[in-house]
Amino acid sequence: MAGLNVSIAFFFLVIGVCQALRWLSKRLLSTGTYGRLARELASSLQLCTSCLELRMLLEIGPWGGGFGPDVVLTLLFILFAVHGASSDGASANPTVSLQQFLLLESNLATTAANLLAQTVGMGTGWAVTKLYWSWELTHFHLIQNLIASECSSSIRTPLHHAVFVEGTCSFLFHLVLLKLCRSHPIYQVPALAATVTFLTYTAGPFTGAFFNPALASVATFYCSGNSFWDYIQVYWLGPLAGMLAALLLYQGNIPRLFQKNLLYSQRSKYKIPKARVVMPTEENEPHRKRKGQKNNSEPRA
Repeated sequence: MAGLNVSIAFFFLVIGVCQALRWLSKRLLSTGTYGRLARELASSLQLCTSCLELRMLLEIGPWGGGFGPDVVLTLLFILFAVHGASSDGASANPTVSLQQFLLLESNLATTAANLLAQTVGMGTGWAVTKLYWSWELTHFHLIQNLIASECSSSIRTPLHHAVFVEGTCSFLFHLVLLKLCRSHPIYQVPALAATVTFLTYTAGPFTGAFFNPALASVATFYCSGNSFWDYIQVYWLGPLAGMLAALLLYQGNIPRLFQKNLLYSQRSKYKIPKARVVMPTEENEPHRKRKGQKNNSEPRA
């Protein structure tokens, strides 16, 4: 278990460094620069390094360390919960940034800056993790370095099925994200972490269950077994299609493209109260008669 302890210490170190980077960026940079670049870069760096180390434990741990997938899935839930709590609103996911753009929550410049920061953060995370592995602090990292040059593709199913799997994972993730977008973080963070853990457990054996194009690009695009176009279809087009389907199902339209609701009829928020019609009853008849007799009576001389 010594190798697992080293990996856990690495997770804590990465989280601490990225949190310090967020704190310094918030103090030294303007609000716009922090919101567009530094926040996404730090979160992408944290997500990439953590997921690469987790992927290594998932592949080598069962036969190199004697622990099963349950340990990795528990770590995955904890790391995604910490990521959601510390990200300060950053997504570290290109499909989430594009979803915000389509929902009119961000403009084109902000979206482009977020995508650029995510690319730089993921690339930096990949380089940092490779450097960390080269130190060979544990036998896990020694084995990882030996097999790194001969890594195989994460697509272990026919191509059309792989596209469907990644698209479905993205669809379910974005549907939960849209449903919880207005919820308090105390409910949103564990719900999203549980969703990611469940999807990884279910779809991981087929495609790796990335449903994050930037993360998939640095984690598996360089591996042999599939062409670059195959990877684009599975890890870029699949998640984008899933995001669009979730947005269309939840909203009924895509606000950036058209305003008309295609799926749901527009109903007014305000209900017009119906007028109450009071029918005459027998109890009211004597009263009306007495009132009529009083009005029609002639004054006495």
